Amino acid sequence: MAQRLDEPVTVSGKVVNADKQPLAGVSVFKQESSQAVQTGADGSFSFSAAPTDVIVFQYVGYITFTKIAGELTGATLTMQPSLIEAGDDDNVYIPFGVRKKRQLTGTISAIKGSQLPQLPSSTLNNVLVGRLAGLYIQQTDVGPGADEATFLIRGRSSYNSNQAPLVLVDGVQRNFTDMDLNEVESVSVFKDAASLSWYGMYGANGIVSVRTKRGSSTRTRITFDAQGGLQTPMSLTRPLDAFTYANLYNEAQVNSGGTALYNQAALDAYQNGSNPNLYPNNNLVDQFIKKSAPVQRYVATVSGGNGFARYFTMISYFNQGGLFKGASNPTYDANNNFKRYNFRTNLDLHVNKNLDVQVDVGGRINSFTHADAINATILGSIYTTPANAFPLLNPDGSFGGTSLFRSNPLALLTADGNTTDLTRSLLATLTARQKINFIPGLSANVLYSYDIRSSYTSGYAQDFAVYEPGSTAGTYNSYGTATPLVFANTDFNSNVRSNEFWGGFDYDRNFGKHGINFSTRYSRTVMAAPGTLDNKSEGWSNRASYNYNQRYFVDVIGTYSGSQVFAPGKQWGFFPAVSAGWIISDENFLKSVKVLNYLKLRGSYGIVGSDAYSLGRRYAYNNYFSRGQTGFILGTGFAAPAATTQNALANPNLTWEKAKKTSVGFDTKLFGQMITLSADYFQEVRSDLLTNSLIPGIIGQSVIQVNAGKARYRGYETELNFYKKINKVELNIYGNYTYQKSKVLAINEEAGLPAYQKSLGHSIASVMQVTSGSTSYVSNFLQANGIFQTDAEVAASPVQRFAGTVKAGDIKYKDINGDNVIDNLDFVRTDYNFVPKAYYGFGGSVKYTAFDMAFLFQGTTGRTISINNLVNSGTASNGYLSQFSVGRWTPANAATAQYPRLLVADRANNTQNSDFWLRNGDYLRLKNAEIGFTLPTAWVSKAKISSCRVYVSGFNLLTFDKLDGLNIDPEMPQSGYVFAYPNLRTYSLGLNVKF
Repeated sequence: MAQRLDEPVTVSGKVVNADKQPLAGVSVFKQESSQAVQTGADGSFSFSAAPTDVIVFQYVGYITFTKIAGELTGATLTMQPSLIEAGDDDNVYIPFGVRKKRQLTGTISAIKGSQLPQLPSSTLNNVLVGRLAGLYIQQTDVGPGADEATFLIRGRSSYNSNQAPLVLVDGVQRNFTDMDLNEVESVSVFKDAASLSWYGMYGANGIVSVRTKRGSSTRTRITFDAQGGLQTPMSLTRPLDAFTYANLYNEAQVNSGGTALYNQAALDAYQNGSNPNLYPNNNLVDQFIKKSAPVQRYVATVSGGNGFARYFTMISYFNQGGLFKGASNPTYDANNNFKRYNFRTNLDLHVNKNLDVQVDVGGRINSFTHADAINATILGSIYTTPANAFPLLNPDGSFGGTSLFRSNPLALLTADGNTTDLTRSLLATLTARQKINFIPGLSANVLYSYDIRSSYTSGYAQDFAVYEPGSTAGTYNSYGTATPLVFANTDFNSNVRSNEFWGGFDYDRNFGKHGINFSTRYSRTVMAAPGTLDNKSEGWSNRASYNYNQRYFVDVIGTYSGSQVFAPGKQWGFFPAVSAGWIISDENFLKSVKVLNYLKLRGSYGIVGSDAYSLGRRYAYNNYFSRGQTGFILGTGFAAPAATTQNALANPNLTWEKAKKTSVGFDTKLFGQMITLSADYFQEVRSDLLTNSLIPGIIGQSVIQVNAGKARYRGYETELNFYKKINKVELNIYGNYTYQKSKVLAINEEAGLPAYQKSLGHSIASVMQVTSGSTSYVSNFLQANGIFQTDAEVAASPVQRFAGTVKAGDIKYKDINGDNVIDNLDFVRTDYNFVPKAYYGFGGSVKYTAFDMAFLFQGTTGRTISINNLVNSGTASNGYLSQFSVGRWTPANAATAQYPRLLVADRANNTQNSDFWLRNGDYLRLKNAEIGFTLPTAWVSKAKISSCRVYVSGFNLLTFDKLDGLNIDPEMPQSGYVFAYPNLRTYSLGLNVKF
């Protein structure tokens, strides 16, 4: 007859140490119970409990562990000593495994979710910046529904990509940026071959691994978090008023050989505002950009369990408003608004003493509402439309506009429709572990994931017309066609399904002082979307670990993985790695060093791959042809018939990039473990990089690139932590620093290229040039030599051929090749780089009784940005004028001019990519700060609340840069200008309640 789960059982046994000696005084108690029994002199214990109760064993100097009451009858239990870096809170997740920090031989940086700031942020990018050595995060876009960033681990060794790392959530390839912070248990960064070769052909760029929270079998907890705040622009264009604009436009016209467009009467009218209909003076930024926008976040979690089931459940809501002002009409609101709903349930089931099952289900719903026109169009009309272009509304109430300026911001925001993009994601994972008892320590393991994502688009459709006063009073010329408001066509799109399967065995057993662990997994991944071929990958990963006396550690990893990117027969590769660690502080010759509590030396070497190519077509090992191309004219006709042409010739020998990674470092604890320090030297040499083929063009056909390139990076990183408790004061200070430098070792370059234009030997370096809808990377620049001050100086200098006319006030360039001509042969390959040579973060926290404070600074050095596209933004219609134009060269301010003279035509000399437009992109930023107060327990205990904390926080609070007063963001120079949403500063008030 089966035992009832609520029927008490006798829990008994004996607790011993690793040497099989009994342990007396061990605290043994049931979950969430304050009463404990102590083991006797012989280590024995006995009491009654329900079969599903979890029994906790605690003893000073030993690792706490738990057992299920129903499985404890006369058992002998061994407690392991809690060595330094091997305690209860020292778990580090590795691919399909977990190790104590002490046992790690690879290079992994990790941070717990509880250590990250609680920010009302739409992505997790923002909370990770500056927190982990070797992880560089650069913000690339902001705004509701558009918070984007790039990730780089350590440095760049490939000149073909920005080396985005692989992202894993609970071991499965998934995007993590849309997760809620309260889902996250920890975030780890895998950086060396020992931690990456498990993923073979997909790990060369590093890995960011996120583990989600799970329930506890020893306690039940309910939490609630609420945050509300305001977001304000950090930097924003300051538009020219109509009078200043008109004067500058006249100047540009005259400089270009034309005549002034605006007479004195018009200038006076702009200045005194006497006729705003004929002579408008709009400040579109003030009229359509708010000073602040609201943001809010609410999260609730419930977790707990018993010996047979544990659970963690979370639900959250995030709402971020946009900065557009006056963007609504009676039917819809076109202001940006982003809402996100997250939910997660992680369930752990102890089916029996041999079988454990995990069922994880997560999901999110993103709803992004915006105007029908994209942000770049609306912001471009607000930032770059001249103040005098047109009145927003004509006297008859119609939208103002002209033949040159048809994008009226008021019309775009109130009469152009709106769109709601709804994206739903469901993420499910099933994991099972079955012990195989006839071989102690052996278990069979399987993981299967099923993820789906789909999008739905809806909204309102509407078009508008703008009107310009005609030549006859009371008449207007119209541009565009106004259409009535209707429901927009709905659309289901972006339906994607992905599945992963991992199956294999683990063996984990200790033999006295010897510890052996072996893991093997077969994996298969499939990603499917309508209308495209499936993406598939397979692999076989293996890892063997050995330790002696928890002092000497060795890991050997070998993965055989394949990719469909390459030709059959050339799709598979082997990726080995080896690593070792030595707790040298445990040796007798160091035990007398009192300040040294712990010192581990470690190193690793191995090979990892990357198949992340961008060749413009799939399966580039095959030849392809394009139909419907222009053919030859044959016979007596004058029309060329349609023809089929061959695309770039295939490369059947394409292979993956091979990264040989070396990492050597140490971990130490000093002065009673008050100081923790880690440092690593690293190098990566990457070969088989894609580069242009050297096959001569005489064959009449281009060729797909070949694997003949090679590059490397090397550098060092360090992490430091200081913790001290003095009476009621807890002080924690931490920091990290990473330095790296790259070098191109092999690349196929154009024949006859001058040495100063070759990339060989230079860093993998370029400067980002961001425009609406595209980003280019520039490495070759002209070297500027100031601004010509006189026409005589122009005449005495080498001829500059980029413009038809060069005069005083234009940029002067250096003649690099000495031919007395400035042309394309004078561009120089440089090491200016948007990726910093060094990046770092430091911060701290202080807690005194109920008060606490925390802060984080983050910064970069050795980084370059370009302002070319900012200063020279615009079109011929607005004269290429902006707030920067007031700093232009004129004969009167020749000595202090910041920029060249104004022109509306023949401007190419001054818009070339040159170091004249480059600026130091180094910065130090107070990324976040927080001050909190925890209410006394006596105040909240009557409401069954165990803890209640209120706090205020700020994000992107202060920035220190080297831009000499230039009002731009050093991280994203384009933000708030030309077409881009401004970077945001956030102030918030928060509440955290625990039950």
